[in-house]
Amino acid sequence: MVAKVYIVYYSMYGHVEKLAQEIKKGAESVEGVEAKIWQVAETLPEEVLGKMYAPPKTDAPIITPDELAEADGLLFGFPTRFGMMPAQFKAFLDSTGGLWRTQALAGKPAGLFYSTGAQGSGQETTALTAITQLVHHGMVFVPIGYSFGAGMFEMEEVKGGSPYGAGTYAGDGTRQPSELELAQAFHQGKYFAGFAKKLKKTD
Repeated sequence: MVAKVYIVYYSMYGHVEKLAQEIKKGAESVEGVEAKIWQVAETLPEEVLGKMYAPPKTDAPIITPDELAEADGLLFGFPTRFGMMPAQFKAFLDSTGGLWRTQALAGKPAGLFYSTGAQGSGQETTALTAITQLVHHGMVFVPIGYSFGAGMFEMEEVKGGSPYGAGTYAGDGTRQPSELELAQAFHQGKYFAGFAKKLKKTD
């Protein structure tokens, strides 16, 4: 029986989207797991996005709240806005009231990944404040802990991510996820997929 892992993200400048792609590769490296990438709807008008120099969105399908219930595991990714998830992703989660009422997501494993502008800009608080959303849905938060091994203790280069999940630093927007950050994202996808697969077997 195939375990379905949905990777749901919001990305304005593409940093989170790149992490999502790598997480998908990691999840798909686990036999018996099917991974699919989704994005949440943009809430800003095109005029505003243009003034912010935001590039066009990818062709990843826009997810609806009800489609979350189809997954056996969910990984949510987003940039930070003052140490928390951005309004676009919060608006999507605010629309999941029907799922909350029926507890349709209760018991499903969930993980988090993210991007911040700089060190100390919310690599941990963005994930920490997002956990409240998972808790109200009765989801099981699956952090990566220190399972990434030596990569978690790298001190010679700037690296995003934390025990909460994979992460990257966007800087002024020109910095792209490093090889180490992408490796951590791949690891998270593989680690999480294994967890989702195990839970699927116990259903």
